[in-house]
Amino acid sequence: MKAIIKNTVLVAVYLLFTATKSHAQFYKDMSIGLNGGAYIYQGDLSPQRFGSFKTIQPGISVFVKKPINHFLAARVHISLARLVGDESRYSIPEYRKQRNFYFSSPVAEFSGQLVWNIRGRNYEDRGIMPYIFSGAGVSLLAVKKDYSRMDPVIFNDGSEVVAGLVVDNLHGTPRAVLAVPIGVGAEYPISERFSVNIETSYRLIFTDYLDGFSQSAGPKYQDHYHSTSAGIIYKFGARNKNKELGCPVVRL
Repeated sequence: MKAIIKNTVLVAVYLLFTATKSHAQFYKDMSIGLNGGAYIYQGDLSPQRFGSFKTIQPGISVFVKKPINHFLAARVHISLARLVGDESRYSIPEYRKQRNFYFSSPVAEFSGQLVWNIRGRNYEDRGIMPYIFSGAGVSLLAVKKDYSRMDPVIFNDGSEVVAGLVVDNLHGTPRAVLAVPIGVGAEYPISERFSVNIETSYRLIFTDYLDGFSQSAGPKYQDHYHSTSAGIIYKFGARNKNKELGCPVVRL
């Protein structure tokens, strides 16, 4: 995972610097960002309404953003993280520890997004700039589920849970799922070229098998995940304000 993260960042930076040299005008005001944060699974293995905060996992993301106009920008976004659900972490309701399902999966998410700068400051470098975003992409998974810790006395061969496991095992686990990120954030310029940002993103993924369990754990609701992250942004081709305004340089 560390090697993948390192290579992804290096490739993104190399491509942008190379392209900037030959297409300076097009890449003017384009920016690249690097964020780190917390990723949270939300599904059948957690009784918490907003996800499994007891199994928070770290993640990293890199994105490239290009303004379309003062309000809208297009963004290509890549996230690398891990998701975990563990029923042994919950004692209420009691059946969670008795059923004791567990899953983990790395997640590699690729998406294209539209970002709306609420204050219309895509070409400026001053003040807090809140934004909202959404898009579509794909999340690549490698789900590993474990039900070997289940109490066989309570969940025997005649139970609904065991019958549901048969169905779930026949269904298998997804390798890739459609992901629709929806989020909010804020960016704050600290210089002409650098900004810091923080954002929260919720992913709709349209499956109940993110954790590998459905019929055995609760097929009523689908699984999702979300993240909160912060990082730094670098803007290419930042403008020289004195040249733009035609102001002469005065030497004393």
